[in-house]
Amino acid sequence: MRYLDTLSNKVKNYFYVLEPNIPDWLDEYIESKNLQKQKYVSVSNGMIYTKMVDNNPYSSLEHSVAVSLIIWHFTHDKKQTLSGLFHDIATPVFKHAIDFLNGDYMKQESTEYLTSYFIKTDKKIMSLLKRDGIKLEEVDNYHIYPVADNETPHLAADRLEYSLSNAYIVYNNVNVSLEDIRKIYNDIEIETNEDGIQELGFKTLKIAEKFVKITSKLSILYRDEVSRYTYQFLADIVKKLNEDEKISKKDLFEKKESEIIKIIENSKYKKEYEIWKTSNKIHKSKYKPKNVYYVNQKAKIRYINPLVKGKRIYDISDNARKNIDKNLSYKMDKYIYLDLNF
Repeated sequence: MRYLDTLSNKVKNYFYVLEPNIPDWLDEYIESKNLQKQKYVSVSNGMIYTKMVDNNPYSSLEHSVAVSLIIWHFTHDKKQTLSGLFHDIATPVFKHAIDFLNGDYMKQESTEYLTSYFIKTDKKIMSLLKRDGIKLEEVDNYHIYPVADNETPHLAADRLEYSLSNAYIVYNNVNVSLEDIRKIYNDIEIETNEDGIQELGFKTLKIAEKFVKITSKLSILYRDEVSRYTYQFLADIVKKLNEDEKISKKDLFEKKESEIIKIIENSKYKKEYEIWKTSNKIHKSKYKPKNVYYVNQKAKIRYINPLVKGKRIYDISDNARKNIDKNLSYKMDKYIYLDLNF
C-alpha cells in the first residue's frame, strides 16, 4: 500500500494540489524507520491536546512529505526534494515546545543539528541514497537550497507548506477551502529576489494579498496566549519528569506523543495536565499573578512578505502592509495562567 493510500481524503486531495504527479520513488524513502516516527508528532506543538484550541491533527510526516512535493513541483530536483523530506526528521514530540525546553523560544531550531544523525543512522535511507548516487551532505541541510528554505520573511517551500496546511487543515477558525489553496498555489512561481537568489513569489497581487492576510492571521495564532502557555507548560512538565527520571531526552525522539502523554497522566503532574487539557479559556494579566503557575514568555515571530513579480508586497500594497504591520505589532507582554500550580 502506498503512503498516499493511508491518508485522509482531505490530506490526499491537498497533496495532489501540491503535485498532481506524485513520484513513486518518494515512497521508499517515506517508509524508512526514522521518517515513520514523524507520524506520531503533531505539527501543532501539543495544542491539539487542549480544548482551548479548535485544531485538527496533521503530522510532522505529512508536513515533511508536503514540503518535498512543493520542492519537486517547482524544481524536479531529487536532492532538493529529499532535503525537504528530511528537514524535520529530528523533530521531537510536541515539536517546538521542546525548543522552549531548550531555551530556544525565539528561533525554534534547537534540534535541527540532529538531522544528519537521524538520516545516517537509518540503514534504509542510507541504502537508498547510495543506490541513487546521492551524498549525505547533499540532503541533510535544506537551508542550502533557497527554494526549500530561506530567511524570514521570504517565501520558501517549508514556510509555504505550513501556511497552506495550517490554514486548510489544522486551524478550523481560519476558514480556507481547497479551492482557495489551489488558487494561491497555482499563482506561485520561482522568482529572483533583491539579493539575486531564487525565491518563491506570486504572479498576481490580489492573490498575494489574500495569502498575506491568511498568513498574518496564522502568525498571531502561532504565538498567541494559548500557544505560548502551551509551549512553556509542556516544556516544564517534560523538564520536571526528566529530572524525576521518568522521561529521558532520548524518549522525546523515540516515543510517540501518545506514549509521553501516558507517562504524564500517570505522574504526579496528572492534575495539572488535566486542568490544561480540559480548560476552555486562558487567563491573562498585566501583573504577575500569585500562587499559580504562569508564563511570561515571547515566541518566534513568523511572518511572510512575499515577492510579487520581483517586488516585496509590503512596498506595493497598502492592504498587505496593514496586515503585516498588525501582525508585527502584536504584543506578547501579558502574564498568562490557568488555575494550577506545580
